[in-house]
Amino acid sequence: MTPKELAIIAVKALDDKKGQEISAIEITDLTALADYFVIATGTSNTQINALCGAVEKALKEQADEAPLRREGYRDGTWVLLDYGCLAVHVFSREAREFYDLERLWKDGKPLDLGEVLTKE
Repeated sequence: MTPKELAIIAVKALDDKKGQEISAIEITDLTALADYFVIATGTSNTQINALCGAVEKALKEQADEAPLRREGYRDGTWVLLDYGCLAVHVFSREAREFYDLERLWKDGKPLDLGEVLTKE
């Protein structure tokens, strides 16, 4: 499965659990850290952990992928799931505004998620 396909699975899992402001950025040409960042906002520590659980479950079931590392579960304001080619970041609203990954990685290519996200 390609890194883009893995990113789409993660986006759908986040959307299914009502993650907010979901975005995906291709960063293949900018860094060796990952090929894609998927970023979402959760409304509470409980939802942030549920969003991460949904991503882990979907990627395991659909692509037989498990994260190489999980960071940030204890404080619940920013959780990182590192899949090597894919990094999933789930933030509280305050942490997302503070770290502003979209601005830091503005040279990346945003994925069009119009066909992936639920219309509301």
